[in-house]
Amino acid sequence: MSAARGEGGERGEGGERAASRTDQVSRGPWTTPGTPGTLPRLDSLTALRWWAALAVFAHHMTNFAPLPISGPLRLGAQGVAFFFVLSGFVLTWSARPGTPVSTFYWRRFARIWPAHMVALLLAVAVFVGPPADVEESWVRPLSLVLLLSVVLLHGWSSNNEVVFSGNPASWTLSLEAFFYATHPWLDRVLGRTGRRAALAVLFAIPLTAAVLYLARSEIDALAHLPRPVLRLWEFCLGMALAHAVRLGWRPRLPVPVALGLLLAVCAGVFLGPLRAADAWEALRLGPLTPVAIPAVCGVVILAYAVRELRGRADGSGRGAPAGWLVRLGEWSFAFYLLHATLIYACRTWFGLQPMGWANLLIYAAVLVPSIVAAWALHAFVERPIERRMRRWKDRRDKARLEQQER
Repeated sequence: MSAARGEGGERGEGGERAASRTDQVSRGPWTTPGTPGTLPRLDSLTALRWWAALAVFAHHMTNFAPLPISGPLRLGAQGVAFFFVLSGFVLTWSARPGTPVSTFYWRRFARIWPAHMVALLLAVAVFVGPPADVEESWVRPLSLVLLLSVVLLHGWSSNNEVVFSGNPASWTLSLEAFFYATHPWLDRVLGRTGRRAALAVLFAIPLTAAVLYLARSEIDALAHLPRPVLRLWEFCLGMALAHAVRLGWRPRLPVPVALGLLLAVCAGVFLGPLRAADAWEALRLGPLTPVAIPAVCGVVILAYAVRELRGRADGSGRGAPAGWLVRLGEWSFAFYLLHATLIYACRTWFGLQPMGWANLLIYAAVLVPSIVAAWALHAFVERPIERRMRRWKDRRDKARLEQQER
């Protein structure tokens, strides 16, 4: 969930502030691509991160202040799939040739771990305590299991008591840590593919995932794949999308069509033959649901990225989001880490609220302080510590390079 900025540094994917050098206007599906490291920051994708985080927030709020539309809102849990696909896209889009693998890993560590640790310490006050009663089933006793959360290994467990220990939102970081570990090697493989091969890989990934999910009920080994391995394909889908766009692929895919497709898939999950009151139940009933939703999230990411790139190329500025949306997108990682803690703290204090439209006021009352807390975590922990850690590693890399040149 942490695809906030890429390897280009504070200003993001490619590190460009002005991004005056962009792709040519396309007369077809391909344009002359820029080289990795000169590609522009895609603010539209940063803004999209906020809407995905807000969807996850709405999903978790149904456990405190349910609305009459709580069933569809629970599909907001699929915002996590969006983050996995986006993470693969951003890291591949912003990858710079020649960056040492150790530097890549250190930057990823600096990006997520400091904010994760602060959020984990805050979550302990809400989610860890004496043996829970029925009313507070989310509270778990203090145990060494928390150490798995510290080192981001809890997502590998098949036991939900372990996966959701500590800060329950952080299970996704455990998966992201595995994705980061694979990225330098997968990117090298992708980098050897040309345009046609890149598109073949892009379309093969979701098809392979569909076969995998369909076969899980028949093959025992597949049924017990750990979450990081099972969902790696979503990250790879984002990588393949970014690689194709980096090579100059610019399909004419209107944003409204992509959003309409996303809404249609979500409506099909909830209202069609896969209908269920709970999003997770829908995933169990429909084996292709966890393939369809990430795939269509990739379509949305592609549509927004291409629209912004075309707007930069023709000078129209089309696709550039409002500044406030970009800022919210930059805070979305911190928001994601903190929002469940605040929601369940409110449920501890005030109890489960009866269903009703009046709960919209409660949504607002929880959302505003969650945004403020996210800004504080981003401004005083996430961003400054990441900068210091990156500078420290950059100095070491520079010194080592100078020593080798002597």
